[in-house]
Amino acid sequence: MNFADLGLSDELLRAVTESGYSEPTPIQASAIPSVLMMRDLIGIAQTGTGKTASFVLPMIDILSQGRTRALMPRSLILEPTRELAAQVAENFVKYGKYNKLSMALLIGGVQMGDQIKALEKGVDVLIATPGRLMDLFERGKILLTGCELLVIDEADRMLDMGFIPDIETICSKLPKTRQTLLFSATMPPPIKKLADKFLSNPKTIEVARPATTNVNITQRVVQLRADKKRETLRTLLKGEDVRTAIIFCNRKTTVRELNKSLRASGFASSEIHGDMDQPARLAELDRFKRGDVNILVASDVAARGLDIKGVSHVFNFDAPWHPDDYVHRIGRTGRAGAKGAAFTFVTAEDAENIANIEKLTGQKIERYTLPDRDPEAEAAPERPRREREPRREREPRREKPRGDAPTFEAKVEAEPEVATIAEPSPRRDAPRDTRRDDAFEPRRERGGRRDRRRDQDDDRDDGGWNGPIPAFLDVTLGR
Repeated sequence: MNFADLGLSDELLRAVTESGYSEPTPIQASAIPSVLMMRDLIGIAQTGTGKTASFVLPMIDILSQGRTRALMPRSLILEPTRELAAQVAENFVKYGKYNKLSMALLIGGVQMGDQIKALEKGVDVLIATPGRLMDLFERGKILLTGCELLVIDEADRMLDMGFIPDIETICSKLPKTRQTLLFSATMPPPIKKLADKFLSNPKTIEVARPATTNVNITQRVVQLRADKKRETLRTLLKGEDVRTAIIFCNRKTTVRELNKSLRASGFASSEIHGDMDQPARLAELDRFKRGDVNILVASDVAARGLDIKGVSHVFNFDAPWHPDDYVHRIGRTGRAGAKGAAFTFVTAEDAENIANIEKLTGQKIERYTLPDRDPEAEAAPERPRREREPRREREPRREKPRGDAPTFEAKVEAEPEVATIAEPSPRRDAPRDTRRDDAFEPRRERGGRRDRRRDQDDDRDDGGWNGPIPAFLDVTLGR
């Protein structure tokens, strides 16, 4: 089967051919005819199967007839992230270059001015993230009553990001007679409930079992300690045939620190994460696509839907917390029939996460051992300090005279009056108000902190000997 058999227009077929595609993927072959027949659709397909084109291509043909009206888009595509929305917009530009369709991209992180101007002129295709769309709708800058076609893409990702209430609000603003397409890699109960509520007699297309991974991806688990991650990553980046790689981390701080470490080690790397504004993120993605850098360190903001050609490796520097994220992360490689490799670093604390991933995907992931490494020792957590072997006891510390102070014997020879040390101290036995030497002023009249400290020291040191009693002193204890 080729694209000409799917009922697409000549202008669209020309654009597809010029893009280098001749045969549709299974999801495209199943979905495109149903969309052209104006049926509601549920598409369940793993990432990297070409599902974006399965709704972009028929939408271009459907929208080629008709005209736009100000503030009232004719179709709406909802994407969970800015990157996915921008990628879908690129697909419309690529495949719709021979069709006179207008398009607007509504995403956060950029100014609203140009977006509002585009809406005022009227657009055929509106591609938006839920947050920015709701913002403009509440400002009265957009009307959804003229929308005839709705696409909810990456629905399970929408669920993870907490967008389901916004999706329900948006759907309630659209005409009830619209056509609705819902695409998702998995079909958890909340997504099934959403589909039952807003889709009318949909056709369900499932080209792969939910949460299965691409057979073109070689998956490996590397067991190690947390303090060995960076060293192991550098070894794999040098030893494997890594052309381009995406490295995923669970935290934004880890992304920044790891990218800094890789650059210091001589690797051409870059980073994207949620703390970066949209222009900066798109600029770094463009650098990666152009080949200015061949390693991209990313948080899960880049895990879903990014179609970057030629990614040979994916490294999960941190094991993903959610099993579904694993499927979407490694789906950045092995796309469009190419081969890919995915390495996941696993510490002892990640055992449960990996077990959940293997349960979801229904397959055992190969354990990989680096040369000259003991996997059991690498995976063993570092023992807490209290469990370590006690250190060898130190010898008692010997008291040393400070500076050039004379020893006790020298003091005895130089000051024979020390022999009277056992006699009662006049200051100790004196009344409290006469205990101090007449040479000192009363404490209440001096008042300085340094003088008070010296006075306290004088009170502690009354000239008595606190060490062993010399044998030559006539002192009898206990009497």
